[in-house]
Amino acid sequence: MGKRKVLFVATVVKTHIMQFHIPYLKMFQDMGWETAVASRNDYFENPEECRIPYCDQFYDIPFERLPWKKGNLTAYRMLKQVIDGGGYDIIHCHTPVGAMLARLAARAARRKGTKVIYTAHGFHFFKGAPLINWLAYYPAEWILAPMTDVLITINGEDYAIAKKHMHAGRIEYVPGVGIDTQRFRALPGVREEKRRELGFRAEDILVLTVAEMTANKNHITVLRALAQMKDAPEYERLHYLIVGRGEQKESLEESAHILGLDGHVHFLGYRSDAPQLYQACDIFAFMPFREGLSVALMEAMSSGMCIVCTQIRGNTDLIGDGVSGVFSRNDPQTLAGHLLELARDPERRETLGRGAAERAALFDARTVHRQVREIYESVMR
Repeated sequence: MGKRKVLFVATVVKTHIMQFHIPYLKMFQDMGWETAVASRNDYFENPEECRIPYCDQFYDIPFERLPWKKGNLTAYRMLKQVIDGGGYDIIHCHTPVGAMLARLAARAARRKGTKVIYTAHGFHFFKGAPLINWLAYYPAEWILAPMTDVLITINGEDYAIAKKHMHAGRIEYVPGVGIDTQRFRALPGVREEKRRELGFRAEDILVLTVAEMTANKNHITVLRALAQMKDAPEYERLHYLIVGRGEQKESLEESAHILGLDGHVHFLGYRSDAPQLYQACDIFAFMPFREGLSVALMEAMSSGMCIVCTQIRGNTDLIGDGVSGVFSRNDPQTLAGHLLELARDPERRETLGRGAAERAALFDARTVHRQVREIYESVMR
């Protein structure tokens, strides 16, 4: 009898497979399985850098991010060929487009015994979402649910919607993708060293956001909040650090200049020293319109940072208002008020940071990986 085989499907490699699924590829290889990935190579500047650990076979599938793009017809045909000829025991699909096409392409394989697992990293339809999101994504998820042996949701709101409306074989709740909480624990001297490296003083108040620079992540509200704080005495010591890349970088840089924030906003781009940055900063500001369960927010919590964030799906799974963070309305004036209160009260920042670190332990990778492994084993039984 040959090796058992698993296929992971997601829209992109660099910003999804590499970020979330390497531990699971390793898990399968350690169990003696053959592993494969079907995804788009999004190492656009240097495609040869696309080297996926613990992956025996990589299929570069030209997925488009939007489901109605014509390129997805080609992606579907290529993916169906991979699945029909692969003899996979498990297909685990992720991301809206990757999961939609994978479940359609796996219909024949399921009749032969392949089990299809889909992790929804945050439905695009949710309470307060634009009507277009519900019209574009809800019908597709509802139609495809019966083609899903196990639907995994990662936050409470999605789990409730799935249990009520989605007719998958099974519906499970798993608290996110898991993070290595120990990696983000405070270490002596890191805060001071990283601040010196970045050119900040011990008395400076550093506000940090780690997120792609996209409209959904809503960095502009933090910039506008800072602009409202310019008359406060604390403003002289206040600095906003943005870690991430994205299509809004130039417009955000221009907005920071127009708002008169020169010298107080710092675009750090992509960084590999996130654990040290969390330690160096004082407040984590996170104001997106939509989230599944944010890894960056969990990392900041694990680091003991004081959190200010929007009260939206996913964030409400992670943060207890006034205990492990502060919820803010998504407008500059309200956010400015919260930031000033926290800037003036280091003891409150420390208390909220301790609460955040305690809460983050519930989302540790070891707990999450154990749950997912139990799901894999159950579908194969």
